[in-house]
Amino acid sequence: MPATWPCPGPSGIADEYAVVFDRGRAGRLLIVPPLFEEMNRTRRMLIETQRELDGLGVDSMLPDLPGCNESGQAFSAQSLGSWRDAMAAAARHFAATHVLAVRGGALVFPTSLPGWVLEPQKGSSILRQLLRARVLSAKEAGREESSTDLLEHGRNHGLELAGYRLSAALVAGLDAAVPQDEGQVVLRQANLGGSALWLRSEPGEDSAQSANLARIIALDEGG
Repeated sequence: MPATWPCPGPSGIADEYAVVFDRGRAGRLLIVPPLFEEMNRTRRMLIETQRELDGLGVDSMLPDLPGCNESGQAFSAQSLGSWRDAMAAAARHFAATHVLAVRGGALVFPTSLPGWVLEPQKGSSILRQLLRARVLSAKEAGREESSTDLLEHGRNHGLELAGYRLSAALVAGLDAAVPQDEGQVVLRQANLGGSALWLRSEPGEDSAQSANLARIIALDEGG
């Protein structure tokens, strides 16, 4: 299941990891995960979706975004542009025929591929949630911080949010970014059933949601 792929980075090409179910079949799905903590909360569900797709005759690949999970690249060096370049490189390396972008993944996925976007999210919404969490944490610690001031500082100097060191480019990019879907099918949580895993406080899984998502993809893709 684990595989590596050549990813562009600031120091040249770096080997990054991906979870793959690859039997050389015609249908080949690149999965672009959500960003930040939503990536961790949905990872088990997405890998279970890969298992379901494998049983339905569809190959799939779930690559790490540079700076995340097992990546050896620094998170602080990343921007939406670097993540877009990385996902495009992963699509080429794995010869993806389709794409599934989840939540914030819709900001960085290869738009040239047909496929699906699940509950696409604006970059400003992601940033607002991260800023709100920092302001609340500061208040609990007896400090006063302002989302407006933090955003201004972050756009110019970068910012630490939720344990991630965001570059100035990533802060500014998120603040302006909208989902990049270009004709891909937009899926909603209601299509999967159950509650949204990215809203939970801890990573979780839902076998019924994974099965429903896999069936939608396999049926629409013709796999």
